[in-house]
Amino acid sequence: MGERPLNNTSTERGWLTPVSDDPDYDSALEDLLHQWVCNVSGLPDKLVRPRWQKEQPPLLPVDINWCAFGVISVPVDNGPAFTQQTDEGVQLWRHEAFECMASFYGPGGMALASRFRDGISVSQNNAELNELGLSLGGCSDLTPFPELINQQWVRRYDMTVHLRRKVVREYGIKTILSAPVQFFGE
Repeated sequence: MGERPLNNTSTERGWLTPVSDDPDYDSALEDLLHQWVCNVSGLPDKLVRPRWQKEQPPLLPVDINWCAFGVISVPVDNGPAFTQQTDEGVQLWRHEAFECMASFYGPGGMALASRFRDGISVSQNNAELNELGLSLGGCSDLTPFPELINQQWVRRYDMTVHLRRKVVREYGIKTILSAPVQFFGE
């Protein structure tokens, strides 16, 4: 197994890791998405839930409108760019995409899903999403997907939302300032 360089730069052989912080992933990304869904749908904080949680809360009554959301896919961008080369390092830029599923439950599930779909199309709402480091790529149709829960049919409407962001990671890849090379001849 290779040795990790002590200074994490290209001045020594070995593996390199980013010298910059990672963007928001996992629960931090869920927090951003939660804020977005609440603000655009108009649902209260407690009625917008991450789809998968360590400790799953009890299902809400069938007469309550609410939303479950989560990242379901992170399509790969196989074209990262190395840019912003300085004496100290280089930046890797990658355009990352997320497919998020939002499911709207309750007697007003279709109305909420429709309100959310239309709300994400409003330029001012997309500007607020941009402040979170994300941008809207588009969304799917609304798909009715009723569920039988506790012997009761619960209205459910699903949609997939495509989000994008630019990820920038800095690596300590140094520029070549001089090389021990001699040229012979004229």
